[in-house]
Amino acid sequence: MKRRSFLGAASAFALTFSIASTAVAEDKKYTIALVPGLTTDAFYITMQKGAQAAADALGVELVFQGAPDFNPVTQVPVLDAVIARAPDAILIAPTDKVQLIEPLKKANDAGIPVITVDTFIGTGVYQTGAGDGDFPLSYIASDNVLGGRMAARALAAAIGGEGKVFVSNVKPGISTTDQREEGFKAEMAENFPKVTVLETQFNDNDANKAASQLQGVFARDADLKGVFGANLFSALGAGTGVQQAGQTGNIKVVAFDAPGSIVDNIKSGLVDVAIAQHPAEIGYFGVVAAYAHLTGHSIPVSIGTGFTIMDKSNIDDPEVAKYIYSE
Repeated sequence: MKRRSFLGAASAFALTFSIASTAVAEDKKYTIALVPGLTTDAFYITMQKGAQAAADALGVELVFQGAPDFNPVTQVPVLDAVIARAPDAILIAPTDKVQLIEPLKKANDAGIPVITVDTFIGTGVYQTGAGDGDFPLSYIASDNVLGGRMAARALAAAIGGEGKVFVSNVKPGISTTDQREEGFKAEMAENFPKVTVLETQFNDNDANKAASQLQGVFARDADLKGVFGANLFSALGAGTGVQQAGQTGNIKVVAFDAPGSIVDNIKSGLVDVAIAQHPAEIGYFGVVAAYAHLTGHSIPVSIGTGFTIMDKSNIDDPEVAKYIYSE
């Protein structure tokens, strides 16, 4: 899979200040639509808050409209309704990197600039003139391959550098979780030869299914040492499954994302480590980038945001706790 070269956060902040300085002189009131992966997830709620902060600073109207579940079948009708409103730009977290290409082409063909946030379409490498999915202006997200590598390092450390682990994932075809699994497996293969990565379990974003799968893996491999939950529901389900198997503390759980529910599980011992993204930054930079384009500025084709690693040792530190997602 192709990798992107991200513009660093410091450069993105410089872009923010540059564009914000021109906002007062801009007469036109722009409308920017944010279409999340789903509306009920703390990650996207936090992203909306960051986007709204940028919209308020720049005098932009922000429209937040999405589906209640992470599914292209439900997201596409929402996207069609947003396109019909003819906003000046669309920020979207596509729920499938292939199935959202054609629906987003409708926006592009209608002259509505598209920026993807969190997830991407095609390869995520835009504005190259190659491929059906390269038309978005920019991709703004965490480096999910790096995030997967960070999860692997954390899990390897938690299990003493050896033993059997597996990835609890959603389903193939979601750009972010595909990359987290990719990074996790690559890091283990390259740097932790005594760790055996078992077959990935796909749970369809169902925490109950993830819990059952954890127990099934443990039944087959009683020496299971750890699991990486590649998204919120995978991690919550894995933690529950470990508890139901009576293995809390013995089977280590590393989670991706950090809403309050994951933080509670860290404090109770069901989850050992969380790799927290910075969704407010993604939303903020998304609005700034869209505004920059609309006001005649050039924007980078990718902007990367950071991570914070959370565990029992630092979860109450205010500098860490500020990255816990809103719910």
